[in-house]
Amino acid sequence: MSPTSLSPAAQSLPRELRAARSALRQCALAILLILATALVYQQVWRAGFIWDDDAHLTKNPCIVGPLGFSGIWTTSAATYYPLTLTTFWIQHWLWGLNPLPYHVVNVLVHAACGVLLWQVLRLLGIPGSWFAAMLWVLHPVQVESAAWITELKNTQSCFFYLLAIVFFLGWLNVRDPRRPRKNWRYGVALLCALLAILSKSATVMLPVALALCWWWMEGRWRWRNLAWLSPFLIISLAASAWTIWEQKYHSGALGQEWDHTLPERAVLAGKVIWFYLGKLLWPHPLIFIYPRWRIDAADPIAWVPLITVVAGLAVLWWSRARWGRAPLFAMAYFVASLLPVLGFFNVYFFRYSFVGDHLQYIASIGPLVLGAAAVTSGFRKLASGKCFLQPVVCGALMLLLGLLSWRQCALYKDENTLWRTTVSLNPNAWIAHNNLGRIDHVDEAIGHYAKALEINPKFAEGHNNLAAAFMQIDRVAEALPHFQTALKIDPKYADAYYNLANAYLRIGRVQDAIGHFRSGLTIKPNDADAHYNLGNALLQIGSGGDAIPHFQRALEINPADAEAHNNLAWVLATHPDVSRRNAGKAVELAERADALTAQKSLRACATLAAAYAEARRFDEAVNTAERGMQLARNPGDQPVADALRAQIELYRAGFPYRDNTQEARSSSPAR
Repeated sequence: MSPTSLSPAAQSLPRELRAARSALRQCALAILLILATALVYQQVWRAGFIWDDDAHLTKNPCIVGPLGFSGIWTTSAATYYPLTLTTFWIQHWLWGLNPLPYHVVNVLVHAACGVLLWQVLRLLGIPGSWFAAMLWVLHPVQVESAAWITELKNTQSCFFYLLAIVFFLGWLNVRDPRRPRKNWRYGVALLCALLAILSKSATVMLPVALALCWWWMEGRWRWRNLAWLSPFLIISLAASAWTIWEQKYHSGALGQEWDHTLPERAVLAGKVIWFYLGKLLWPHPLIFIYPRWRIDAADPIAWVPLITVVAGLAVLWWSRARWGRAPLFAMAYFVASLLPVLGFFNVYFFRYSFVGDHLQYIASIGPLVLGAAAVTSGFRKLASGKCFLQPVVCGALMLLLGLLSWRQCALYKDENTLWRTTVSLNPNAWIAHNNLGRIDHVDEAIGHYAKALEINPKFAEGHNNLAAAFMQIDRVAEALPHFQTALKIDPKYADAYYNLANAYLRIGRVQDAIGHFRSGLTIKPNDADAHYNLGNALLQIGSGGDAIPHFQRALEINPADAEAHNNLAWVLATHPDVSRRNAGKAVELAERADALTAQKSLRACATLAAAYAEARRFDEAVNTAERGMQLARNPGDQPVADALRAQIELYRAGFPYRDNTQEARSSSPAR
């Protein structure tokens, strides 16, 4: 029995009372769905940030950096989900980088999607609609989307996707053709479609879903319906074109890893469909990074999955009069929703695996709803005396799925748990080995990076990370060839240019370092550390004037950078060329550097003293320099202290300091 259906006794009640009881029942069931979801996902309340949460949130310049809110909508930093980044921006404004609220929001949006799905199914007249929504919300394949903060892309886009269907079905109003359609609902549906695509462009198949719903509601298809669907199609086509371009030329989904022929892509599509269907039927094992298949279109067996998919849909079409339209509706929706991730279009994630649980978040609705409707309809055909079996069976199934999801949530506790579990289930997941290297001690990290490169020798990031690990233990000679290999594999790898430049600085090849910093900045011009380090390198060769714009740019990107404040102030206060000096600005910058270091930095005191002297504030220069002398407690401070002692005599005599070589700043650490 459908949870929302009313008994004959209830139907005898006054109409207003029946409506009130129905509304109360729906409210209670919605609350139950939300509470069940929160209970199943309670383990993620203690989880942290994982994998690319840094790129999308914790280190995203639009969220925590200088680009800010406007950068989300005006720069490429938002990639193809600016509305999701807007949500992250709002959350960061509200509670900073505490991971708990982000997890709570994502889980609650997932639960809200379940409530909306229930309402969609009710409007479509699907039996067992609440049960179907519960199956979808509690199924373990959804954990990847609901427990991974970055995948707010999925939950938020699905929320607007389902809301668009709700308003579209309300606009159709086919149950009472005597009433005129309310076009405001159509407008809201169109707006929700746009919001869904701005959250994640995987929702571009919404027009197909709307067409299927229309066909389901009216029992037939009319080509004139396309006129009403055309605005949705235009939005989807534009978003599709943009996403295809973005994945290739911004995310970097180009090269040998994505170089497949059309037959290979067709073979892959068939395998992907059956893989996802299999995980819905038997969700074990669920792996964060599944093994990446080898595709051989020359093997006749490889075509079997695709042939069976096409044949199956054809059978469902020709048998719709005998078996009903529900199986065709569900499976057509499933296949159509998967179309963007079947392999016909390049997706960056495919470099790791051709499949991922989060990629079937919306598509999984079709088979799960079909299964729930079949169970519900089957029990309705049983004798009334056996109807007690329905809540027992349905309850047991929901409990089982809930327990499996609860257990799966433990995978997302932290990066260490995520990647070690992934390696245990998929030892050839080179990205997992690479990311374990990022979080282990240095010797273990080197082992993980080496393993990642053994599996995938053309992994540019792996070469870069292995080289960086070598740098940590001062094995520069071993680091250099790996940085160079990373750049041969990916000539646009800005971080590898920066790291190689820092390695050259380590061995005194300053001119080579400067060239690589400049090359990296042509690719990634908003890297504050790169500008800072390039400025330091220019100081080392006596080009303090050329260093000024790079220190300035570093401060524009990161206004809280004490070292950049200090070094720029030093140049402006001590440069031998009067046209390069600016006493007022030097004092302002040096005072800021002193404040940012809590007046406990010897170098900041030395710079502030030089700035005061340049401004002819010699008493303050002497006092500041003497304060700095008291901070010289470590052996490494002695060279600066000795220089400062000599500078104090200049200030007492009424002379500012001139750094004729700029070499005093060469001790500034590279970052």
